[in-house]
Amino acid sequence: MCAKATMEEFEAMLAESLEMDTPAEGSVVTGRVIAIEAGQAIIDVGYKMEGRVELKEFASPGEAPQVAVGDDVEVYLERVENARGEAVISREKARREAAWDRLEKAYADQDRVEGAIFGRVKGGFTVDLGGAVAFLPGSQVDVRPVRDAGPLMGLKQPFQILKMDRRRGNIVVSRRAILEESRAEQRAEVIAKLAEGQIADGVVKNITEYGAFVDLGGVDGLLHVTDMAWRRVNHPSEVVTIGETIKVQVIKINKDTHRISLGIKQLQADPWDSVGAKYPLGSVHQGRVTNITDYGAFVELEAGVEGLVHVSEMSWTKKNVHPGKIVSTSQEVDVMVLEIDGDKRRVSLGLKQTLRNPWEVFAETHPAGTQIEGEIKNITEFGLFVGLEGDIDGMVHLSDISWDQRGEEAIQDYRKGDTVQAVVADVDVEKERISLSIKAMENDSFTDAVEGVKRGSILTCTVSAIEEGGIEVEFNNMKSFIRRSDLALERADQRPERFQVGDKVDARVTSVDSKTRRIGLSIKAREIAEEKEAVEQYGSSDAGASLGDILGAALKDRS
Repeated sequence: MCAKATMEEFEAMLAESLEMDTPAEGSVVTGRVIAIEAGQAIIDVGYKMEGRVELKEFASPGEAPQVAVGDDVEVYLERVENARGEAVISREKARREAAWDRLEKAYADQDRVEGAIFGRVKGGFTVDLGGAVAFLPGSQVDVRPVRDAGPLMGLKQPFQILKMDRRRGNIVVSRRAILEESRAEQRAEVIAKLAEGQIADGVVKNITEYGAFVDLGGVDGLLHVTDMAWRRVNHPSEVVTIGETIKVQVIKINKDTHRISLGIKQLQADPWDSVGAKYPLGSVHQGRVTNITDYGAFVELEAGVEGLVHVSEMSWTKKNVHPGKIVSTSQEVDVMVLEIDGDKRRVSLGLKQTLRNPWEVFAETHPAGTQIEGEIKNITEFGLFVGLEGDIDGMVHLSDISWDQRGEEAIQDYRKGDTVQAVVADVDVEKERISLSIKAMENDSFTDAVEGVKRGSILTCTVSAIEEGGIEVEFNNMKSFIRRSDLALERADQRPERFQVGDKVDARVTSVDSKTRRIGLSIKAREIAEEKEAVEQYGSSDAGASLGDILGAALKDRS
């Protein structure tokens, strides 16, 4: 009875011992390496259980296996016994489980983890984090794009876990976050030592269209293109080159953004300090055209001093022409200083002022009355424009084309490109106008014809045409028209048909209009004047003589 009880107690104690000490499948256990053979490590995990693990599971990526007989190692127990009576164990899974526990804690505490890049995959790299494999996106490798990641392969370095999912086995890490944090600390330390106005040495790291980035010893500053030189700089490469060590001045430091603005020109004398003395108003200097715009051209007088020649100050004669058709970039030109604004650092220059005003020159060489010859450049509704010396134009108004024709009719005889001769009538230098006259080249037939003729004069004319409303007469090659009502004193004689072409008639001048170039004639007015004269000379109202007697006596006396 006692023996039986003792046996039952022993079996219970044995079962309890086995149940307590035998590791469960799916757990991590500690074993001892008892042998290494055929590329495998034989590990005793206790309780007469042995398993085999490939040596490669004891090696980190890119390294040789590190294991020896007698080493205590942790392994993952997958099954207690396989078909060969051996335990199925894994060193890699044990490392992975331990790594995940460690990484989850680091992720929760936002601590850095150590790892090594060992492979390249689409979109990035694989990183061994001491048993767990993580993904490193290409954008998270460095603060700037990395063209060659070869030097980083297999190198133990810190990483920051961005996100992880144990169930899916996904871990995403960043090397860039570590660099940016270190860089920020370094920048803060360097910036704390810098002050605005300080002069420092730096190395040009990168060049862009708008400037260059200069390394001041752990922190970069921007050297803007406008702060490289007092003169105009088209591209930063004209002043600096990558890798060059240069001396710069700290212009501004933004403590919040850690941005630093640098300058080179601030280390040189400002040429604007002496502009007023070197370039007095009205002085002429030679400069180089640096830039051409729609509104003018910029001319460099010296390094750092540029002035604008406005389009209105470029040419005396070319008014609506783009500046690029007058000057070209890099051309050396003479300019006159018109205005200086030191506060705004502006100089107004004139190009045309270095040449004489062509209207002044023309007025000196072609006083009124001078005959000229030129080509018709344009024809408008109010006259002809004729090209003259000095690339200027003169205008022949409609009223100055012909003595005998109306301007609208006379202009029809001219075409663009015709060469004409004219007389200078007037030159207005201030308004830049030259008046010409073509008709002044000939004598005025009207003036010649009416020379000495006054109102009340009696002219002997020749009938040249008979019309219903009167007759056309000619005097000294000038024609005039006598209306029907002016053909005779008596109404019965006011008939045009009583005259014939070629008849000579005497008529009295009633008007002389030089503007309309017309002479008013009247036979009736002549007869009235003759009657009045006869009455005054040969009779009176008291004499009792008839009008016929008086006129008869007057006519007899004339004969």
